[in-house]
Amino acid sequence: GICAVYADRLARRGHDLILVARDRVRLDAVAQRLREQTGVRVETVIADLGQRADLAAVETQLRGDERIGILVNNAGVAVTGAMIAADPDRLEAMIQLNSIVPTRLALAAAEGFIAQQSGTIINIASVTALLPERFNGVYSGSKAYLINFSQALQEELRPHGVRVQAVLPGATRTAIWGAAVDHLPKEMLMEVDEMVDAALAGLDQGELVSIPSLPDPADWQAYTAARLHMAPRLSLNQAAPRYKP
Repeated sequence: GICAVYADRLARRGHDLILVARDRVRLDAVAQRLREQTGVRVETVIADLGQRADLAAVETQLRGDERIGILVNNAGVAVTGAMIAADPDRLEAMIQLNSIVPTRLALAAAEGFIAQQSGTIINIASVTALLPERFNGVYSGSKAYLINFSQALQEELRPHGVRVQAVLPGATRTAIWGAAVDHLPKEMLMEVDEMVDAALAGLDQGELVSIPSLPDPADWQAYTAARLHMAPRLSLNQAAPRYKP
């Protein structure tokens, strides 16, 4: 998946790693492969971030481990299909893992990074955040939250020398979607290696928001400019004329 490729690429850049996942067997296999192939130090933490105690333990390590300089916030799950037909408990669990968990982890990391006056937080969002009419609104909403959170967090952390990046992948061949991706047009589906390499290139270029599939960054800049253009008129002391009796 995405985090396994991030681990590989960061290891090849010379970073030691702390890998967090629920599946000990798969996690240990990835860790051993990276140790053998790159020579970096790789620690593993078995944690289910949907469980409050496990999440708290990872937060504590992020706050107190001065070796940590980068957080890749990629925990997530998808619930597809119509919202009105979905199990509300599954939707709530998705919001927890996609929005609340990365918020808590990012803020824990930020505490340590502020003390060091350096550090990087990478939040994995999704292009579905920009297309709520076409996808499950709870999933796309949880990813839209991450974009909003990342943009605001960067404003707060910039004076402390800390970087924030939100990555918005399109359809990417990972296990989160199962066999569903096989039904997508091939021109829409990106391989995970290419997606992560593009995201890291965006990080190297200083992007706050990276959209690996978007050919022209001017499109995102225009989107942002249009949003900010409305800002002076979003809160006024009178209603707009069209709302008057």
